[in-house]
Amino acid sequence: MQKRKIALDVGDVRIGVAVSDLMGLCANPRETYVRKKDDEAADIAYFTEYAEREDADAFIVGLPKNMDGTEGDRALLTRRFGELLREKSGLDVIYVDERLTTVSAERMLIDADVRREKRKKVIDKVAATIILQSYLDGKSRT
Repeated sequence: MQKRKIALDVGDVRIGVAVSDLMGLCANPRETYVRKKDDEAADIAYFTEYAEREDADAFIVGLPKNMDGTEGDRALLTRRFGELLREKSGLDVIYVDERLTTVSAERMLIDADVRREKRKKVIDKVAATIILQSYLDGKSRT
């Protein structure tokens, strides 16, 4: 049996979290973590412990690329967070292109008739779920 993968949709204020099943087939939304203001070390420690609790072997991190495929400031901040996470946890950090995942998540929630106030609370974990499922689907094709 495999270990779980944890997907993160890293934002300035919130981080969406999704976790794979033990078979590595299905992504499940878990939570929207609210970042500790000006305490990135606390955020990193939280996810390091989270990975231990979930018996995970990797973080799948959404990489916010520009529409032309280049990486801007947001991608650099995300890579910096990923490197700190890798250093502290000792786990692999795998980056997945996350272009349009938030748009897809918003569309899914609107189609499901989720009210705007509720969408704001869950959109990040839904985006993380899309990122993780994309990764898992790509792995199953190889």
